Parts: sequence; C-alpha cells; structure tokens
Amino acid sequence: MNATQIERFFATLKATNPQPASELEYTSVFELLAAVLLSAQATDVGVNKATRRLFPVANTPQAILALGQEGLEGYIKTIGLFRSKAKHLMETCRILVAQHGGEVPRTREALEALPGVGRKTANVVLNVAFGEPTMAVDTHIFRLGIRTGLAPGKNPHEVEMGLLKRVPPAYLVDAHHWLILHGRYVCQARKPLCWQCAVSDCCDFRPKTPRP
Repeated sequence: MNATQIERFFATLKATNPQPASELEYTSVFELLAAVLLSAQATDVGVNKATRRLFPVANTPQAILALGQEGLEGYIKTIGLFRSKAKHLMETCRILVAQHGGEVPRTREALEALPGVGRKTANVVLNVAFGEPTMAVDTHIFRLGIRTGLAPGKNPHEVEMGLLKRVPPAYLVDAHHWLILHGRYVCQARKPLCWQCAVSDCCDFRPKTPRP
C-alpha cells in the first residue's frame, strides 16, 4: 500500500465514521482502564455485560478494593480468566491508591507498571482517555496491518511501529478505532467481506472469489 492509497484508505474510513469510539462502555478514565484490563481474550460485549453490573456498585479503585477479590469475582465471573483478572485489577487498584492518589496515571511507564497492563492496554488508555496518537495493536489491527499491506510485521510491535510511521498524522488519533471496527465487522479473520468493503481498492489483499 503506497502513500496515496493510505491517504484514501483513512479518508474513506473517516467519511464513513467521522467520530469513531470504543465499544467498551465507561464513564471515567478508571472505568476505561478497568474495562480494557478485563477485555483481554474476551469480547467487548461480554465485558460490557459484566461492567453494567459492576460499575454501578464499584467504579473507583477504593470501591473495588472494598469489594474484596471474592466480591469482585462475583461481578465478573462471566468473563474468561475472571479470577486472574480480578487479582490483577485488585492489585492495580492498590497501586493506584497508594502511589497515584486513586487516579489513573498519564504516562506509559506508570501504566505499564500496573498488574495486567501491557503495552496494548496502556496504548488504549493513552489514546482514548488522554488523546495521544498511540496505536493499540490487537488481533484485528495486527491482521489488518499485514493483510492490507498497510503495515506488515512479524509481531504486534512491528505492526505498531509501522502504523505509527505510515498513518498520516491527521488520522492517527482515531486510526486505532477505525482499524479495530473495520477488522471486527468487515475485514474479518476467516472470511473478509471484501465485496462490502469501502476501501478494497486501496488494499493489497485480493480474495480468490468475489463472494462467499
């Protein structure tokens, strides 16, 4: 994918969805952090179902700690790996209270020091909560970076660096959302819906047959 195609690719996605947003439900930076932490190897739909029960009861680090781990597990037990996620979220809440006054830090280093928070989660918080031009490479973005020719790479970090270099600055803050949504609903893993794709003319991928 060349520079002209990349510009057209993102201009088209922007025209289709001018104000993209995360499908995770949250009303504060802490709720966002908690939801993203819970979303590892889980769907946004599944996380939202759990946090609709959890957040009205406990949506601050202090309130989560007051639940205790067993209490927290009761609210998120429908999410995969809920026990380990509950442990990480409890430990994260303790650090937020002890070291950050109960607030979510705004630096990558401080975010990645929280249990269960890796580079992808930190990138989501930095981008969605604080408006930084980061690229959180999940399975959808990793697939799109390679399949489309937008940013080929052998691992998520290579794809992330490629995207940061190749996505035009005007689109970078929202590019993470556009790519996730495009990968989730159009450029799907097993059977990409190329005949429905608004950016297929910009893409390196060519299906063997035009329709399923």
